[in-house]
Amino acid sequence: MAIPRAAKTQRRTRIQEEKEEQILEAALNVFSRSGFRGSTIDQIAEVAGMSKPNLLYYFRTKEAMHRALIDRVLENWLEPLKVFDAEGDPEQEIRSYIRRKLEMARDFPRESRLFANEVLAGAPHIEDVLRGPLKELVDEKAGVIRSWIGAGKVRECDPYHLIFSIWSTTQHYADFDVQVRAVLGSGRKTMNRFDEAAAFLEMLFIRGLIPEPSAGG
Repeated sequence: MAIPRAAKTQRRTRIQEEKEEQILEAALNVFSRSGFRGSTIDQIAEVAGMSKPNLLYYFRTKEAMHRALIDRVLENWLEPLKVFDAEGDPEQEIRSYIRRKLEMARDFPRESRLFANEVLAGAPHIEDVLRGPLKELVDEKAGVIRSWIGAGKVRECDPYHLIFSIWSTTQHYADFDVQVRAVLGSGRKTMNRFDEAAAFLEMLFIRGLIPEPSAGG
């Protein structure tokens, strides 16, 4: 994880921690709107309400701010997948995962766009994470899904494409929120769109994945 410059030189005070959060909040606004290449330190300093030299005391480079945010996003966004439990009931595990991912899309849209922008740019700053820790986690959870398939609890499917499908359908509601609200229109209660999406996606995935009980069962 990227460590702020101030943290390397001395024990951080409460004020320093608050300044770092102020900078990262501003950087998140700028990066999620303009992408990494389209953002500048001057823009971030302006949004943070501080001078450029003061900002650079805490984070020496634009890359350091960006990596700190990406690391935080990955840690939070992958947590629901980490708790995917092989001993749990597949239907409940899948429902819970869909719900958690939609809640994160609802509550952290800027973080979702930050990550999407990075991946669309070819993931130049996080390719090591994608090929390392992320792949290892997905490999592990693909094994969980295979164990459910082997036990007859889930229909035959490609575990990786199942995970990709849940990612894409849930994060759509963060990355394309403007489009979603525009298409739903003002006549619908768009504030309910995440609950409606959860109900639909649960139906879609559960009906497609969970075998129907046998007549004799």
